[in-house]
Amino acid sequence: MIQDSSLNLKEKIGYGLGDFASSMFWKMFSVYLMIFYTDVFGISAAAVGTMFLVTRIWDAANDPIMGIVADRTETRWGKFRPYLLWGAIPFAVIGTLTFTTPSFGSDGKLIYAYITYTLMMMIYTAVNVPYASLLGVMSSNTHERTQLASYRMVFAFAGSIFAFLLVDPLIQFFSNLTQTPDPEMGWTLTMAVYGLIAATLLYLTFSWTREQVSPPAAQKNSLKRDLSSLIRNKPWFILLGAALTSLIFNSMRDGAAVYYFKYYIGEPGWSVGGWKIGLITAYLVAGQAANIIGVVLAQPISSRIGKKSTFMFAMLFASAFSALFYTLSEDDIGLIILLQVIISACAGIIFPLLWSMYADIADYSEFQNNRRSTGLIFSSSSFAQKMGWTLGGALTGWTLTYFGYEANAVQSETSKTGLRYMVSFLPACGALLSAVFIAFYPLTERVMEKVSTDLDERRAREA
Repeated sequence: MIQDSSLNLKEKIGYGLGDFASSMFWKMFSVYLMIFYTDVFGISAAAVGTMFLVTRIWDAANDPIMGIVADRTETRWGKFRPYLLWGAIPFAVIGTLTFTTPSFGSDGKLIYAYITYTLMMMIYTAVNVPYASLLGVMSSNTHERTQLASYRMVFAFAGSIFAFLLVDPLIQFFSNLTQTPDPEMGWTLTMAVYGLIAATLLYLTFSWTREQVSPPAAQKNSLKRDLSSLIRNKPWFILLGAALTSLIFNSMRDGAAVYYFKYYIGEPGWSVGGWKIGLITAYLVAGQAANIIGVVLAQPISSRIGKKSTFMFAMLFASAFSALFYTLSEDDIGLIILLQVIISACAGIIFPLLWSMYADIADYSEFQNNRRSTGLIFSSSSFAQKMGWTLGGALTGWTLTYFGYEANAVQSETSKTGLRYMVSFLPACGALLSAVFIAFYPLTERVMEKVSTDLDERRAREA
C-alpha cells in the first residue's frame, strides 16, 4: 500500500543539508587527502595506502557498533537525531586537524596521520550512521524514501561542487596571507572554513527533521537477536556487496583523478579574478553536476523499470564507459570531460537507490522477524562507503608505488600508464562487480508492496 506523503519540503531540505555537510568533508578526503599526504604533508604513497587499510580494522567494527548504540538510544529527540547535534563540533575540529601538518619528523608525522585519520573516521561514523538511519524512520513509504534519498543526494553533490569550486581559491588565499607562501596553512584554514559550514548545516538537519517510524511496541533490546536477524538477511548481504564494489569504483576514480591531471594531462587551467582554476576542478565539478542529473533521473527511471534494474544497468554502462577512458590521450580534453559526465551520471543514479533499498531492507527485516534494527542495517551503508573508499585508496597508493610514482617529479612512461589504468580498467572492474551483485537482489517493487501492506496492518493493530 502506498501512503500519502507525510514529509513537508522543510523536512526534505533539512535532511538534504546533512549530506551537504558530510559530502564537503568526504570529497576532500576521497579526492585530496592522498595527494595532501604525499605532496604537502610528506609521507610516501605506499605508507598512505597501508594506513588507509590498517585503520579500517577498527573502523570496520566501529560502524555496526555505532548502529547498535543508535538503535538503543532513547532521548526526547529520538534515536538518531541527537548524534547530529552532539557530533557537529567534533566533526569540524577533527576534520581540520586531519589536514594540519605538524612540525614533526617523518615517524612523528606518520603517527599523527594515523591518529587524526582514525579519530576523523570515528566521528564521521558517529554522525553519518545515525544520519543515514534517519531516512529509515522519517517515513514508512518506499516511494517517499526514494524521493527523500534523492533530496539527500542532490544536496550531497551540491556540497561536493561547493567544496571543489572553492578549494583551490581558498588554499591560494590562505597560503598567501604570509610573506612567504605557506601551503600547509592554506590547507588547514580551508578545512576550518569547511568545518564551520558543516557544523552549522548538521545543526539545521537536527532542527528541521523528525523521527516518525518506531520499532514494534513489544520489541525488547537483544543484540543477539538483532545480529541473528541481520546474518539471515540475504538481501542485506547482496546490497552490501553491490555498495562496496560500486564505492571502490568511485573511490579509485576520485583518488586517481588529481594525479592523472597533474602528472599525465599536465593540469592546464584558467585564471579568474586572480585565482587559478585548474582543469581538475572543471573535471570534478562536471562530474558532480552530472551526478545530480543521475540523482534526478533515478526516481522516474526506477518507477518504470524498478530499482534493481535501474541500478544494474547504470553500473554496466559506468563500467563500459570507464574502460573507454584508457583510449584517451592528454590532448583529448573534450572527450575526457564528456566521458566524465556520462560515467558520473550513471554513478549518480545508484546513490538514492542505495539509501532507499537499505530502508526497504530494514522493513523486510521487521516483516520477517518482527524486530526493527534500523541503525544496525544502515551502519552497513557507512561501512560499505568507508571500506570502498579505503580499499580504493589503498589500491591507489599501492598502484602508484607499483608503477614507480615519485611525488613532485616528472613521471616515467610506466608511471603514466599506471595512472591511465587507475582511471579506466581498475574502476571499471568495480562497477562490473557491483552490477553482478545487484542482479541477485530479491526485493523487487512487488515484494516490497506486500511487505509494506503487512507492516501497515501490524502497526495499525498495535496502535
